[in-house]
Amino acid sequence: MQARSADGTPIAVSRSGEGPALVMIDPAGAFHGLRPMAGAVAPLAERFAVHTYDRRGRGDSGDTAPFAPEREVDDLAAVIGLAGGEADVYGFSSGAAVALRAAAAGLPIRKVALLEPPFVVGQPADEAFVGRLRELIDRDDHSGAVDFFNRAVGVPDDWIEGLHAHAAWPGIEALAPTLLYDAAQTATMTAELLAAVRTPALVLSSTGSDDYLRGAARDVASRLPAGEHRELPGDWHGIPDADLAAQLTAWFR
Repeated sequence: MQARSADGTPIAVSRSGEGPALVMIDPAGAFHGLRPMAGAVAPLAERFAVHTYDRRGRGDSGDTAPFAPEREVDDLAAVIGLAGGEADVYGFSSGAAVALRAAAAGLPIRKVALLEPPFVVGQPADEAFVGRLRELIDRDDHSGAVDFFNRAVGVPDDWIEGLHAHAAWPGIEALAPTLLYDAAQTATMTAELLAAVRTPALVLSSTGSDDYLRGAARDVASRLPAGEHRELPGDWHGIPDADLAAQLTAWFR
């Protein structure tokens, strides 16, 4: 399936199951070839029409310059339109920032659920991080850019090594330029934007994550007018697929 964003960019969409529409938004560095939340799709598809998509510049989706965080709101609007015009939305990591931005903009979203939005409102932008990432991308060192980004955000070393051995590694390298999009999404979140999210919002975090991610989840939930925070047993920046599916099923019911 394909949706077309407001600027004409084609967005590749997959659908599983029947029922109320649920759109799931990937984190940084993910696409259909390596989707961390893929294991939750099957149990969710027993109750929902689950829509996953390659964010712009990733996988089978197109890209159109110049990028702005709002373009991903347009992309999500197109996916929701394809899904029937209204949807529940789940966003993981930087995907959570997209979901929040879309809800604040008034997209037809019934409820949102977020797993560890990776930002703290009011924290100064890390210009050195963005500058180094851009430098690696500009000299076409996509492998180096992916590794630099992952190490900077705290991805465990054995996970980074595993990515290089994964069959999807060429696709992961190819989407390296979009890591700047993720950085822009999270760096431009504001208290005012979060206060504008009137949609009921469940914010999840994992006991296995670092203090920054766990604290960020609590902080975001506290700033949302209809926010609720829950912490579940899990690994770094993730909870088991079955537990995630159960939480989302109960929340979106």
